[in-house]
Amino acid sequence: MKRIVLLLSSAALLLVSCNNSGDEATKTDTPAAETKTETTEAKKDVPPGPPDSAQMAAMTKAWIDFATPGDMHKWMAKSAGNWVCDSVAQWMYPAAPPAYSKATSTEKVLMGGLYMEGNYSGNMMGAPMTGHTISGYDKMKKKFVSSWIDNMGSGIVRFEGDYDAATKTLNMKGKQSDPSKNMETDMRQEQKWIDDNTYVLTMYGTGHDGKTEQKFMQGTFKRKK
Repeated sequence: MKRIVLLLSSAALLLVSCNNSGDEATKTDTPAAETKTETTEAKKDVPPGPPDSAQMAAMTKAWIDFATPGDMHKWMAKSAGNWVCDSVAQWMYPAAPPAYSKATSTEKVLMGGLYMEGNYSGNMMGAPMTGHTISGYDKMKKKFVSSWIDNMGSGIVRFEGDYDAATKTLNMKGKQSDPSKNMETDMRQEQKWIDDNTYVLTMYGTGHDGKTEQKFMQGTFKRKK
């Protein structure tokens, strides 16, 4: 009888022990920290919902305003037409006398007044040069922006700047690829308006020492009537 009681007691203890081990194993396999992490990650994967009507209206208005020409665009449009410069001065070195050549430029309005397209034709140190520019006024940045390409290289020059109404000068700064230095160098451009039919264009760039700025082009352009 005692043996039967001992055997039953041992069996009961063994069952309890097995059940506890199972519970611990289950708890060890799925700790609370991992469950919480998995839930958090699942929430992160859920994409945000669509904007409500007020947000959509605000977004739509912002884009419509951004795509509507403003006062600065109207100012740019005044330069539409054909321009001629009888004497463009170009300097290879500050101390050297400049070389002179003639140049023409045609400006036209694009995309309902948002942009200006310019096509330039002239010479660069005796070699024929053609250039193409797209200019605009970025209403978000509140900056004039432009890009320039020409047949004298394979890079695109990008400018940003402001118009100074007091001096009637559009001041632009940018970067160009300089293969002789294997790096980008600074460029600066001033377009000073004398009147509605005359402006002086001056270009500056990093000198041959790679540090100081030098003037390398200047010309007075007149509207061709």
